[in-house]
Amino acid sequence: MSNFIDRVKIYVKSGHGGAGCVAFRREAYVPKGGPSGGDGGKGGDVVIEADKQLGTLIDLKYQQNYWAEKGEQGRGKQQTGADGKNIIIRVPVGTLVCDMETREPIVDLDEDGKWYILAKGGRGGKGNAFFKSSTNQAPRHAQPGEPGEEFTLYLELKLLADVGLVGFPNAGKSTLISRISAARPKIADYPFTTLTPVLGVVKPENRKGFVVADIPGLIENAHKGAGLGFEFLRHVERTSILLHMVDVSGLVPGDPVENFKKINNELALYSLELMKKYMAVAATKVDAAVPELLEKLKEHCAKEGFRFFPISSVTGEGLGPLLGFLADKVEAGRMLRERSIKDTEVGIEEQ
Repeated sequence: MSNFIDRVKIYVKSGHGGAGCVAFRREAYVPKGGPSGGDGGKGGDVVIEADKQLGTLIDLKYQQNYWAEKGEQGRGKQQTGADGKNIIIRVPVGTLVCDMETREPIVDLDEDGKWYILAKGGRGGKGNAFFKSSTNQAPRHAQPGEPGEEFTLYLELKLLADVGLVGFPNAGKSTLISRISAARPKIADYPFTTLTPVLGVVKPENRKGFVVADIPGLIENAHKGAGLGFEFLRHVERTSILLHMVDVSGLVPGDPVENFKKINNELALYSLELMKKYMAVAATKVDAAVPELLEKLKEHCAKEGFRFFPISSVTGEGLGPLLGFLADKVEAGRMLRERSIKDTEVGIEEQ
């Protein structure tokens, strides 16, 4: 069984607030001792936090219930009860928290260290000392603590990567990512060798590194659940750039241009937003290419305006220009987003 878990259901409950205390002073030399009941402590919160050290939701698969600690009851001598301890649920960066019933997003944990309170602890009740007044010198009541909150939530992980590799099974995605990064996906000469998404960090010479996601092979009707594509298409939603890999060796059944169109059609049927992303095309296995297939795909890309890169992950042919282009494209996208964020911040300050 795979350890890559990207969807789970969890139940969370924050701590009940501690009850206030009813007490009166019983001290020597203090005539007519007054109320001295302290307040109850606050119940613990249930907090969720993104942690870049994690890559899967597997821990939450096997522990699905989370209860924070109750607040302590107030005590005499106006002593406030201790607050209940918070409980922190750590999840991978890219985790989306949704309402279980409606699937409406609650929070998107898309940055390392980002956190959110899923369930707030109940407030502690006031002790009887709080209710003392000129007309009520000896109150004999205190507040109960407020109940905590409880929710059933749906968590979905969408991997964060700069470049998403898409294409038919056996198009060479796993071989490429193993060649350009330290990732070591399983590689074999049969379809669906890669059963889960794989992330690899690419560090081109004299350029900033970027993250590539190898998405398990798509097939026709993937958007309807065929093959593995439907399970993992969500992971290309986070990428900035799509690299469409097309086999031109003739080993993958079908015409490369038609295969290219079929995968793009699946992406569009899954989400039109995917087709708005920048896409480049890599013709793979050119060391064993059928010249007619390679030329046909090249002409199609030129006609449709796609940047085209003939590559061989085995021999290394064409990898330098491809990685240089992707690194520049990723960096340009980062600078554009940073400029957009700064412009937004300036606009807010000026309002």
